[in-house]
Amino acid sequence: MKMRTLLLVASAFAAPLAFTAAPAHADGGVYVGVEGENIAVGGYDTVSYFEGDGVPVKGDARFTVEHDGAEWRFASQENADAFKADPDAYAPQYGGHCAWALGANGRLAPGDPTVYKIVDGKLYLNFNKQVQQMWLKDIAGFIAKANLAWTAIPSGQRFG
Repeated sequence: MKMRTLLLVASAFAAPLAFTAAPAHADGGVYVGVEGENIAVGGYDTVSYFEGDGVPVKGDARFTVEHDGAEWRFASQENADAFKADPDAYAPQYGGHCAWALGANGRLAPGDPTVYKIVDGKLYLNFNKQVQQMWLKDIAGFIAKANLAWTAIPSGQRFG
């Protein structure tokens, strides 16, 4: 029984640490997630996270906004216009990197656009659902630590 518990604990920490390799980034700093493409947040419409039922939807290449060196896609022209009017209101925190990784160990890791939470009107992404479960245990604490870590990372290293 003790061996099984030890293995479960070890696997819980091994998975989050597996993402320490350098991820792909857009020139301006928004995590892209797909090698060689400059499509921000995996092509998801970041305005859709804040509307209706809060379920993000994929954007359409017809409704594209260039911002921070990346192509942001939206489901409608209305959403594209809302983003253009106030990109900081809709862009994910930490350039789209995992909020837990930055808060827990000060490292950049990719954020999954389907694993997210809006806290105090800001969008936070996590690496995966397992990592998000750890982040949810102390959201305020991880955000405070991530905010400090984000400012300590030299801007040239934040984005690849």
